[in-house]
Amino acid sequence: MEKTENTKFELPDDLKPCIEFHGHLCPGLVYGYLVAKAAADILELKRSRDEEIVAICENDSCAVDALQSMLGTSTGKGNLILKDYGKNAYTILNRTSQKAYRFSRTKTYLYKGKFKKEFERLDASISAGTAAEHEKWRQKLLKAVDLLSKPFDDVFLTKEVEFIAPPFAPLARSLACAMCSEMTMSTKMIATDKGERICIPCSE
Repeated sequence: MEKTENTKFELPDDLKPCIEFHGHLCPGLVYGYLVAKAAADILELKRSRDEEIVAICENDSCAVDALQSMLGTSTGKGNLILKDYGKNAYTILNRTSQKAYRFSRTKTYLYKGKFKKEFERLDASISAGTAAEHEKWRQKLLKAVDLLSKPFDDVFLTKEVEFIAPPFAPLARSLACAMCSEMTMSTKMIATDKGERICIPCSE
């Protein structure tokens, strides 16, 4: 049996801030890291200070955190859009060049690294529901490191798509809700029959 402890893996330096931001290394984070790297190369991107880059993610997985860390996309800035279809697919847009690419996984993952026997043993234990917590994390680590060694085209399909820019993040003044008095974005408020403006929770 291969060693399962004290294995040292060399990680890319630009992945380390993603791990720090996300909290741990896992396959999902690596998927986002790979997409961010490819998008930055193809679209000639630098980290977005405002809304120059837009990421449209078709899931809410760990991958999204790598895109936030590397590309500067976030829900707060309005340039991170989540469409939770459960699909491992991401569209990255560059407003400056008006180009967009969609990256999607179309192949089933297969481990081909040097810890193949250990990975298969751990994978079988996880499938059987008998794996201990440390074994689950070990399997994730092996998969994450293996993904880093694969050619990008073996993991994701890259396709240029029509550039359709989403609107910029809306700005509107806040008003006090007529019921709870909490300050609320005016464009999100509901008008009552009495002509008052209330927040969505109070309207429900």
